[in-house]
Amino acid sequence: MSTTVDELTDCSPPVATSPKMTRQQILTLIAIASINFSSMICYSILGPFFPQEAEKKGAGQAVIGLIFGCYALCTLIGSLILGGCTVAFGFLDRVPEGTMFVALCFVVRCVNAVGFAAAITSAFAVSAKVFPDNIATILGFMEIFTGLGLILGPPLGGWMYQAFGYEVPFLVLGSIILLTVPLTMWILPSFDAVPSQDSFFRLCSQVKIILICFVVFTLSSGIGFLDATLSLFAMEKFGLSAVSVGLLMIGMSLPYSAASPIFGIISDKYPFMRKWMVVVGGMTTSVGFLLLGPVPFLHIQSQLWLTAVMMVVIGFSLCMTCIPTFTEMLICAHENDFEEGLSTLGLVSGLFTAVWSAGMFFGPTTGGYITQKLNFEWSAGVQGMLTFLAAFLQIIYISNEKIQKRRLQKTDTIESGENSPLLGSAQHS
Repeated sequence: MSTTVDELTDCSPPVATSPKMTRQQILTLIAIASINFSSMICYSILGPFFPQEAEKKGAGQAVIGLIFGCYALCTLIGSLILGGCTVAFGFLDRVPEGTMFVALCFVVRCVNAVGFAAAITSAFAVSAKVFPDNIATILGFMEIFTGLGLILGPPLGGWMYQAFGYEVPFLVLGSIILLTVPLTMWILPSFDAVPSQDSFFRLCSQVKIILICFVVFTLSSGIGFLDATLSLFAMEKFGLSAVSVGLLMIGMSLPYSAASPIFGIISDKYPFMRKWMVVVGGMTTSVGFLLLGPVPFLHIQSQLWLTAVMMVVIGFSLCMTCIPTFTEMLICAHENDFEEGLSTLGLVSGLFTAVWSAGMFFGPTTGGYITQKLNFEWSAGVQGMLTFLAAFLQIIYISNEKIQKRRLQKTDTIESGENSPLLGSAQHS
């Protein structure tokens, strides 16, 4: 059974109501699922043990944050081979400590990130192209595999590190990724894209787009912050091992993964709820970060159970906030006369990935610096306040939007009332 590009771009009924998906759609889902899974497991595998190893090599918390953050910064640039870089990371423990070790960490992590950029950006665009009527639902289901990558990365990496040493996690994972590349290239569909006349800068000038981008920025900033700082905090405060830290990180990724398809379906079935999902999720994430340490001005003692519960809260609320954002950005672009096609999908997915990467750079670098100068508790509090600010700005925008609609409706009613007598008189005459 074969499927053409024309069939894929047809305005077909939503997946939920279609009798079955085409063979090409199923293969596309498999390919994108593998991309999401492999990309995120590569990212998350460092969390439980690398900060401790880097500290042994003379890197401070601020530098560790930069090492994590440079991954996201270079995701803005383009694409290179992901697997080879993952393998290369496994040999960094053989490098002399000090400047040489830190420099090579930056180089390998940066090149690794460029492959991640290409994979994730294209995955967003292809998903929206193949499933135009159910974007949030499909992305929600795909986020299951993003979550699985985040779930399996820390405990798997922590276990292999403790059992076999530093090199093995990267050698195993890099080899697996290299083996999946030919399969992904074979099953993904090909598209003929017409160059768009729309401007990337015009897309970025839309107020709604800017506010949603800030939301995305704060979400990824929080995730990047936790990856770079949580392990050292948990080891020092609660005496946890690398494996235990990996299990603690599952507290965030497991609810994220489990809730993704639910919020995806809700987002597509009830579009009016998207903006409120962003607001409620953002506020809840803010509370989670404030209580994660907890922030000192709350005068609550740090406890392992509280940190674990807040990781669950953060994972669930991040999912609620994140799932509707890409769809809202795409709808906003279409409402502002951007053409419906692969070029616009590329613009939106590129912007989404860029903003996400900017947050992933800001979170670990700034968070690592604040943690080094103050402590983890204050740094988590800063992340919480950023998330609160993003949600609060959304409330202001939504409120202003409602006021403008009411004024417009009132104006239309008055004009209609003024015109009615004239119409009536004309008819009588």
